[in-house]
Amino acid sequence: MTAPTPKPSVSEREARQVAEAAREQDWRKPSFAKELFLGRFRLDLIHPHPMPPDEDARRGEEFLAKLRDFCETKIDSARIEREARIPDETIKGLKELGALGMKIDTKYGGLGLTQVYYNKALALAGSASPAIGALLSAHQSIGVPQPLKTFGTQEQKDAFLPRCARTDITAFLLTEPDVGSDPARLATTAVPEGDDYILDGVKLWTTNGVVADLLVVMARVPKSEGHKGGITAFVVEAGSEGVTVENRNAFMGLRGLENGVTRFHQVRVPAANRIGPEGAGLKIALTTLNTGRLSLPAMCVGAGKWCLKIAREWSGAREQWGKPVAFHEAVGAKISFIAATTFALEAVLDLSSQMADEDRNDIRIEAALAKLYGSEMAWLMADELVQIRGGRGFETAESLAARGERAVPAEQILRDLRINRIFEGSTEIMHLLIAREAVDAHLKVAGDLIDPDKTLSDKARAGARAGGFYARWLPKLVTGPGQLPRSYAEFHPPGHVDLSGHLRYVERGARKLARSTFYAMSRWQGKMETKQGFLGRIVDIGAELFAMSAACVRAELLRTTEDYGREAYQLADAFCRQSRIRVEELFDRLWTNTDELDHKVVKGVLSGTYTWLESGIIDPSGDGPWIAEAAPGPSKHENVHRPIR
Repeated sequence: MTAPTPKPSVSEREARQVAEAAREQDWRKPSFAKELFLGRFRLDLIHPHPMPPDEDARRGEEFLAKLRDFCETKIDSARIEREARIPDETIKGLKELGALGMKIDTKYGGLGLTQVYYNKALALAGSASPAIGALLSAHQSIGVPQPLKTFGTQEQKDAFLPRCARTDITAFLLTEPDVGSDPARLATTAVPEGDDYILDGVKLWTTNGVVADLLVVMARVPKSEGHKGGITAFVVEAGSEGVTVENRNAFMGLRGLENGVTRFHQVRVPAANRIGPEGAGLKIALTTLNTGRLSLPAMCVGAGKWCLKIAREWSGAREQWGKPVAFHEAVGAKISFIAATTFALEAVLDLSSQMADEDRNDIRIEAALAKLYGSEMAWLMADELVQIRGGRGFETAESLAARGERAVPAEQILRDLRINRIFEGSTEIMHLLIAREAVDAHLKVAGDLIDPDKTLSDKARAGARAGGFYARWLPKLVTGPGQLPRSYAEFHPPGHVDLSGHLRYVERGARKLARSTFYAMSRWQGKMETKQGFLGRIVDIGAELFAMSAACVRAELLRTTEDYGREAYQLADAFCRQSRIRVEELFDRLWTNTDELDHKVVKGVLSGTYTWLESGIIDPSGDGPWIAEAAPGPSKHENVHRPIR
């Protein structure tokens, strides 16, 4: 029997240092969201709403027309759900369409779509089948193409990108059975040997891994003579000797997802396949995710649009007590929430995507907020749709069809969307990631004051820096344009509802948010990072303020470019009014909450104090360890890898 693998022993402080080293340290470009968290409402960074060049829009619309025809005629969503697999012929058709290369430059055989149109394509494909949306997104947003685009050598781009554009499916492998959002404990190793690296380890939840041709693998290179070592990224041929897909995982939703467990045993990887220098792997992964995260809210927007369509059609057809259920206030409020929120999510997505295309703003916080907000709100919209549909919402599409009714997969979309709150950074991790970026300016000037490893002289210098910064910054949080009745008057055109008041609210809210953050840092200092409940609410307030801003800016764009500008203003107004209620509750909960009591209860639960509360049930769970052992060595399983050609 193989002895268990000794896992890297990493303290909490060391884990934070690894994550911190992987962050982009500098802000070389302006960021609307960063400024928002600092109490500065920089509307000029997002308004007027940026627009794609005409040629980009033309090419994007042409591809969307082809993709729509393919989705309507070649994708059988019910079959994918029934068979828990995307048919090979469907994937081959997507390859022929060029869908694998949507984000890849035309010189490598790709379509060269902008982020805006790539996201529109994902929303369209994901509405036809969420599993297909996930396959395309995992391949292009975090798979081989994206890290090579940013960090790859010209030789690597020439060798791999043409394959990724037309024939080869790719996957991103970071997570391990005992390593999730704490990559400092990564156990997979890549040991240098001549001009190669020898890869050993096990990766879990490898989306696309079952069918992938190329893999991006994160592995730890041991430090040695001539080798800096550290977490490093590699392109690995999935068909290499020693690579085994040991299991195709099955989930609550996304039944067509080709997600597996992949083992590497003495896999030889050429040094030429290393992406970037040794030790840069985590930075590459996080940078890739900065814009890669926009793909997930794209599919959330598509889900919101579908929820709205079904809610409209069903609640108009279903009558109760003499009128359509839509006109009963309890149901109507849900429909209004779905409509307004879908409008806001699309506003957040399109604004963030267009800023990513223009590359004049730093959008790391905007993309993270879009992922966080999109995944949470899409889940709520799907839940409300199921409630609007009643018993039919809980019934499967197949069962509905069997008894002669329209096969509406409402329960499926609820299951399919649930993973988005976990994928590519769980909501809890996103809260911490965004909070870290939001307080970056504070840590730059005052971080040494709360660092126990800093000397007294370091702290004295930090105190001087902090004094100067806060002397300039704090007075600006007292008053601003949000208190002037005529501010943002262009958002109250004749004949339209008034959105200017909402923007004044955002400006006041941003300053209040910054004051709250400063007060918390002064109160808790070095313990601030442990106040995850507080930080999560701070981020959620920022997300709402960003969404309100995006909704208003989008409404003004549509007023000047489309025939439905008046209606867009109405939706923006509805969303902002709903959002303001949530913001006020979040502000109240910053200081009135049960965080400390919850901590005491958790300690009691884990110590066994409340085990009496668990009596009277049967646990149907099977036997086995909570976390599977992932010792390196040869595979003992059949290889279920199935490349699609």
